[in-house]
Amino acid sequence: MGTTSQWQNWSGTEGADPVRTVRPRDAAELAAAVVAAAEDGLRVKAVGSGHSFSAIAVAEGVQVDMGGLDQVVAADPRTGLVTVEAGMTLRRLNEVLDAHNLALENMGDIDAQTISGAISTGTHGTGDRYRGFAWQVKGLRLVLADGSTVHCTESERPELFAAARLGLGAIGVIAEVTLQCVPAFRLKAQERPERLDAVLEGLDLLVAENDHFEFYWFPHTDRTLTKSNNRYAMSDPSRPPGRLAYWWSETFTENRLFEASNRLGTRFPSLVPSLNRVAGRVWSAREYTDVSHKVFASPRSVVFREMEYALPRESLPEVLRELKAMVARQDHTVSFPVEVRFAAADDIWLSTAHGRRTAYIAVHQYHRHDHEPYFKDCAALFDAAEGRPHWGKMHGLTAKKLADRYERFEDFLAVRDAVDPDRRFANAYLERVLGD
Repeated sequence: MGTTSQWQNWSGTEGADPVRTVRPRDAAELAAAVVAAAEDGLRVKAVGSGHSFSAIAVAEGVQVDMGGLDQVVAADPRTGLVTVEAGMTLRRLNEVLDAHNLALENMGDIDAQTISGAISTGTHGTGDRYRGFAWQVKGLRLVLADGSTVHCTESERPELFAAARLGLGAIGVIAEVTLQCVPAFRLKAQERPERLDAVLEGLDLLVAENDHFEFYWFPHTDRTLTKSNNRYAMSDPSRPPGRLAYWWSETFTENRLFEASNRLGTRFPSLVPSLNRVAGRVWSAREYTDVSHKVFASPRSVVFREMEYALPRESLPEVLRELKAMVARQDHTVSFPVEVRFAAADDIWLSTAHGRRTAYIAVHQYHRHDHEPYFKDCAALFDAAEGRPHWGKMHGLTAKKLADRYERFEDFLAVRDAVDPDRRFANAYLERVLGD
């Protein structure tokens, strides 16, 4: 028997009132929960850290809290293969990898997600030669809708693996994940303010010359903050930011001061352009070197809404210029910077980078501001460029449009039909993006 409890995601955009919540401690208990749900005619939804902005994790029947599945199964420093339970957070995973002198090849800037949640929604970092998190997955242990527990890899049940490694929670509940990790490495971070036109004009070189390049554009201004992270061996010296410098940048400037700025902008919207210009100056140049995950990930306490689309790499400069013009033309008030990242093409069926070099453009709005008019106008620009929305972030596309943007969409649906014909793992969001 489970407990009953209301649930809300991190950003407050989605909530659920499940019939019951269960917290399995191993794969056997997980399978038993799925079987019991089927006997009661209930749908099942696994929930991790609740960091998705979309309704992908909303439970309509049985909510499976993955927090009890967070142990290490196996770790081999020689091959770099690490198997862990699927409810482990990325933050804890990085601690495990540190102990074995290993690292994730690439990461986003948040480490609060569970492993299963991160891979199932298409979490990614940045780097023109690197791919999303699901690309690092080499094996999965799944509980299917009939309660069976199966293992799949590229050679063992390959069709199931191809769908489930970025499966939106629609294929089964992931119990364990095997990741291909790399030897631990350091990153040298260089952050510099630049003019937007200069960044766009030199974009090809900036992306090509840096291992991991991204930038933030501050709406209502011509200011950006560029971030270049380049890889070095662990034998190279570490020069982490000092305690005061870290507090000033990560704790004060990017969280406390930014929160105060957004609250002020909510009360006095006409001040937002000036506040953004100040932010573009306060987020100043700095350099430091540290273990990779300490550079990739940063603390984030300011609550916001987010929509992100994956665009064909070559369309990014034009789309961003159109976005800048649209914000001015429509008189939107936007207090959050726009984030731009890059990724290599991959062959994962529902990956937003499937088959094409990709530029990601993420728009945000402070949670006390009305995000809908701004996001609607942004989506129109991104859709016109054949963008693919991030599965875990806010968007309004349906299966009809999404099917045209993914070459293997029908293959994914065929696997889903085979392993979950009764839609045990469905919810309203999956009905919209995958169809009935």
